[in-house]
Amino acid sequence: MAGVSVFERRSTRLVGVDVARCLALLGMIATHVAVARDPDGSLSTLQWIAGGRASALFAVLAGVSLAIISGRRTPVAGAARGRLSLAIVVRAVALVMIGLALAELGTGIAVILAYYGVLFVLALPFLGLGARALLVLAVAWACVLPVVSHVVRPLLPDRQFANPDLDQLAAPGRLAAELLLTGYYPALPWVAYVLLGLGLGRLDLTRPVIQARIAAAGLVVAAGTTVASGFLARRAGFTDVELDAVAGGMFGQTPTDDWSWLLLVAPHSTTPFDLLQTGGSAAAVLGLCLLVVGRLRAVAPDAERAVAIIFGAGTMTLTLYVLHVVLRETLVTPEDDQALLWHVVIVLWVGGLFVALRRRGPLEWLVGLVPDLLRGSRS
Repeated sequence: MAGVSVFERRSTRLVGVDVARCLALLGMIATHVAVARDPDGSLSTLQWIAGGRASALFAVLAGVSLAIISGRRTPVAGAARGRLSLAIVVRAVALVMIGLALAELGTGIAVILAYYGVLFVLALPFLGLGARALLVLAVAWACVLPVVSHVVRPLLPDRQFANPDLDQLAAPGRLAAELLLTGYYPALPWVAYVLLGLGLGRLDLTRPVIQARIAAAGLVVAAGTTVASGFLARRAGFTDVELDAVAGGMFGQTPTDDWSWLLLVAPHSTTPFDLLQTGGSAAAVLGLCLLVVGRLRAVAPDAERAVAIIFGAGTMTLTLYVLHVVLRETLVTPEDDQALLWHVVIVLWVGGLFVALRRRGPLEWLVGLVPDLLRGSRS
C-alpha cells in the first residue's frame, strides 16, 4: 500500500500501476468501513470483492515497484544494488515505526504498515533474480511457507489481537514473531506476494500482449484455486455453514490443531489456496489496469493524464492510508451511514489534487528524503 512509489521518477511511472494502487487503497478502505454482512447475514458485495484481495494487491504492487526501481527487466547489480538495498531498509524502518505509531490510535483497523516494512527487507535477497525464477519461486513460496508456519507457530509466543504498537518494542522477540508469522499480515508467508510482483515487474509491462497474459493467467489461477479449495475443503468435512462463517475473513492464519485448515481459501487465512487465489486476483487487476490505460492512451493520447488525476491517490498511498486511519478514528466513523462515501471522496480528491499540481504526497516526500539521498535520485 505504501509501496515504494516514492522512489519512482515521474518519467518512468506506469499509470496503470498507479490505477491498481488506487483500487487497492479503495478496497482496503471498503473493508475497514463498509459493513461485512448484509441484513440477511450474507456476505456483502464489497466484502466479497475486496476482503483479503485489497491488501494482497498492495503487497503484489510493492513487488512491482521494487522491480521498477531495481532495473525493471535487467536487475541492478554491484554498488548500485547495495545503495538501493540500504535505501529500502531505511524506508522499511520508517514504515514500521509509522505503523506502530498508528496502532496507538486504537481504531480497530488491522494496520498493515509495520508488516509491510518487514516485507521490503525480506524481499532484498531476491532483487537480482529474473522474471521466470521469481514467478516459479512465488508459487513455491505460497505452497510451502503456510505449511512451515503451521508447524512453527505453536512454538512461538501467543499473539495479541490488537495491532503491534510502540510498547512492543520492549519485547522484540514477541514483536518479531507477530510481524513474521503470528500477526494479521504475516510477513514471511506474504513474501509470496512480493515475489509475484517482482516477477511481473521484470516483464515488459508496456506490451499489451504481456498485460493480457498477466490478466488471463491471474484470472485462471484465482478461479482454479477457489474451485479446488471448495472441493477439497468439503471432502475434508467442512460444511457450507462453516465455509460461510470464515468467508468474511480470519485473523492472519488458521488454527494449528488440524491440517485440513490449510485447504481453505478464506480471506486472511494465509493458506496456500488463499495466497494463490489472492495473488492471482492481484495479477488480474494489474493486467486489466495496464490494458485499459494503454487502450485509452492509444485512442485518446490526452486521456492518460485525466486517468492519472482521477486515480491520483495511487501515487501517494502512504499519505492517504494514514489519513484514512486517522479519519476512521476522528472525523468519519463507521457509525456514519455515509462513512465509506466520505472516505472515498476525500482520498480521491486529495490524490487528484496532488497529481494535478505535480506534487508528491507529504509522507512520500518525508519518508523518501534519506532513501533518495542514498540512491542519488531526485524524484
